[in-house]
Amino acid sequence: MPEPTDRPEQDQRKRDRAAARARMDHQHTWVDQQIRVAMEKGAFDDLPGAGKPIQDLGAHHDPDWWLKKLVERERIAVLPPSLQLRKDDAELDALLDGLFAESEVRREVEDFNARVMRARYSPQDGQPPLVTMPRDVDETVAAWHRRRADRRTARAAEVAAEPESPAPPRRWWRRRRL
Repeated sequence: MPEPTDRPEQDQRKRDRAAARARMDHQHTWVDQQIRVAMEKGAFDDLPGAGKPIQDLGAHHDPDWWLKKLVERERIAVLPPSLQLRKDDAELDALLDGLFAESEVRREVEDFNARVMRARYSPQDGQPPLVTMPRDVDETVAAWHRRRADRRTARAAEVAAEPESPAPPRRWWRRRRL
């Protein structure tokens, strides 16, 4: 026979279970009520895609659907190697102009040449022909130096053409040393 002290705990557990069961039974009405209130407030008006059919509904299952949606959403362009190398060749000078050291420029040009050679000696089934040629490293570095010098002279000419500005205020840590 159960002890008298266990009875209140059992009764409390039964009440808790009954209350939980009642909440679960009425949960769908609470959700419906929340949706109804939101509709009355106009929370579902002017949603994107309203009145349009759901895309790919009923189409066959594609296991790579998420990848295709990512490429579409992020506008990722995946080109065949020959076209990607053409694009990289056209953009290489702009990339090199953003570099500051000759060693970095040489590394980028050598990397580009290695990718061209790797694509040249790999099979190209059904791809556009590879017309991109490797670049001469020394010639490309010399052209980089010329463009850099031209930018410096243009910048110096701009600075010389500007009216002279007043001297900047002295900072407190420089004042103390004087």
